[in-house]
Amino acid sequence: MQTVTREQLLNLAAQKLADGTVSRVYGWKRGEFAYDLTPALFRTAEELERGFVWGDFCGANFSKYLVAETRKSEDRVLVFLKPCDSYSFNQLLTEHRFLRERVYAVGIPCAGMADVSKVRAACDGIADITSEDGALVVHTLYDGDVTLPFAEMLAERCRNCKSRRHVAYDELLGEDGEVLDSHRFDEVEALERMTPDERFAFWQGELSRCIRCNACRDVCPACTCEKCVFDNPKSGVENKAAADSFEERMFHIIRAFHVAGRCTDCGECSRVCPQHIPLHLLNRKFIKDIDAFYGEYQAGAEVGSRAPLVNYTTDDIEPGEAVERGNRHA
Repeated sequence: MQTVTREQLLNLAAQKLADGTVSRVYGWKRGEFAYDLTPALFRTAEELERGFVWGDFCGANFSKYLVAETRKSEDRVLVFLKPCDSYSFNQLLTEHRFLRERVYAVGIPCAGMADVSKVRAACDGIADITSEDGALVVHTLYDGDVTLPFAEMLAERCRNCKSRRHVAYDELLGEDGEVLDSHRFDEVEALERMTPDERFAFWQGELSRCIRCNACRDVCPACTCEKCVFDNPKSGVENKAAADSFEERMFHIIRAFHVAGRCTDCGECSRVCPQHIPLHLLNRKFIKDIDAFYGEYQAGAEVGSRAPLVNYTTDDIEPGEAVERGNRHA
């Protein structure tokens, strides 16, 4: 389904290594299974040829990796950015979290990534997955080949993609897209129509499954603190055993407040959650309210832009009015 090929990405990366533009490349490699793709660092053309992968399960956003990577060497690192990744890239630059001169960013078009949990729900005994003519062909151990429409297997963030336009790159492969008329707030509005008791029950059911693995925090481009409060044994909220109490809810609520106004809605938190908790809905609620209270704002759309929550203007909404509107929308 992707409009650029592995060979195009591979050839460009190998060329940049050969001419000294970069000394290493962030890409994807296969894990234990065909759909188990993970970020990897490649240093030679041979390593790229042997292990580099590009396809419908390359959902990982590399932007956060640059925070640590650009400190390790003064040489440039090549990173591939899908349109949604480029917003996180810009937001991290705005927050001075990595050194731009040490990165060579290649924008790549994306037709959307598949959600492996949907594939697993549709098929048992997955041996391999290939893409053919707008469909995923799942080679199974028990039922032979199963063909699934690609559009039905799309990840949630891709079904509600906000933009196929890159906002940052040094070089662009293929044609750039446009900002889309997304329906990403539809689910938030459905939650807002619930009664407070119904909404509490919904989140209690979702967040009670949290096992405090911290995958959402660790993958989030907006979570780049050197020391997280949840790792501080003196904070009273350090990582503890999962419990059916307020603890797991407090973790996610506090984390959502920490990224409010800075979240680019990349969807990585929900993608990596092993319990399939729709964590993106918490962040989208904040995004929706910020847009309603302060005017439309997209984090990461422009380097250096000041988020409404940290940028005072005389037109800012009064606290009392914000509370009143929030109560009406909640």
